[in-house]
Amino acid sequence: MKRLLGVLCGVVFSLALSAQMNQVEFKEFTLDNGLQVILHKDSSTPIVAVSVMYHVGSKNEQPDRTGFAHFFEHLLFEGTENIERGEYDKYVEKAGGTLNANTSNDRTYYYEILPSNQLEMGLWLESERMLHAKVENKGIETQREVVKEERRQRIDNQPYGSILQEAMKRAYTKHPYNWPVIGSMEHLNAAVESDYVNFYKTFYVPNNAIVSIAGDIDYASAETMVRKYFGQIPAGTGEIYRPSIVEPDMTKEIRDTIFDNVQLPAVVQTYRIPAQGTPDFYAVEMLGTLLSQGQSSRLYRTCVDNEQKALFVGSFPLGLEDPGVNIAFGIANMGVDPADLEASMDGVIAKTQNELISDEEFQKLKNQTENDFISRNSRVAGIAESLANYKMYFGDANLVNTELDRYLAVTKEDIQRVAKKYFAKTNRVVLYYLPKPNTP
Repeated sequence: MKRLLGVLCGVVFSLALSAQMNQVEFKEFTLDNGLQVILHKDSSTPIVAVSVMYHVGSKNEQPDRTGFAHFFEHLLFEGTENIERGEYDKYVEKAGGTLNANTSNDRTYYYEILPSNQLEMGLWLESERMLHAKVENKGIETQREVVKEERRQRIDNQPYGSILQEAMKRAYTKHPYNWPVIGSMEHLNAAVESDYVNFYKTFYVPNNAIVSIAGDIDYASAETMVRKYFGQIPAGTGEIYRPSIVEPDMTKEIRDTIFDNVQLPAVVQTYRIPAQGTPDFYAVEMLGTLLSQGQSSRLYRTCVDNEQKALFVGSFPLGLEDPGVNIAFGIANMGVDPADLEASMDGVIAKTQNELISDEEFQKLKNQTENDFISRNSRVAGIAESLANYKMYFGDANLVNTELDRYLAVTKEDIQRVAKKYFAKTNRVVLYYLPKPNTP
């Protein structure tokens, strides 16, 4: 009876979520200079998200000049030929808006969230960034110090902060995912002004970008503004570097120990997984939800609640443009040997490999997946980013409306199959993070 009620509740919840999924209407066009533009109208609130996504991330860098993509995320707030140094943020803040940017292995993303009557200002700011940014020594020197401090805070002086860096450099031997997004401080120091100028001229061009606008707009007026501010920017003429390196398959487990400024040991298991958008990736992502989303997830229930081997445990697939990784990470409880925690984590993985999940658990998993998908696109800022992502990576912005079907097409058998295929011990890097020994 309890199982039946659980399934029925899941069906009702799924129907309720489906009812919330309104079709995301949008308009697309491409300027003569190659800039792709996506517009979505939502007049429910008087705000607008203005975003520009550039198809450049850390994987587009050269091995002796890493960190450039992330560095430019900082540098391009310095100012432009028409915006004084330090004034870029103030335009948005004085208008009552917010702005930010982020960089990944595959792309760099800038956005402003503004009152809708400030749309034109947002477009002007982003066109200035694309055409007239100040890429010169004064700003370069300033931002070098900013990035160094960010590295100290987020990686060097943060407990477990180097996990992604240490895992990726062992999981990849040839592909540029091998180096961290923040890059090498030595490379940034060694670079001269012309290196930065060339990077800007190569990648910050309209034919390597997508403008995505969502919110309280008029389609015709927004298109006119986009053409006004971006239409005259010349297309880039240089070759845009896209690495074609194919990382060899792993054939055996890699193990290592990292001594860090931590109080408790940690176990990090990094599995190689397929690229985002592939059928198997959807199954791997749902497997990640099954393993670690919430306190009722399998890893939490087993390693934290039942066996009390861990203070924290999780499993996170990184969706990347080329084949990526899934990182399973656990912090051991006081007095627990990391080998015991690893065995506990392995036991949870083995269960997903050897047994199909129940109907009730599968229904819950589908409900979580639907809820996560809808939540990502519940605000105009999320819609603007989703539209740009789908267009950049897959050439199909309408996946904002249809990608959920790909998740829901995943079967219980698919989840078991990808657990066996990708979560094999021969396809992983295992790191033990241990406290640094006390020294006199």
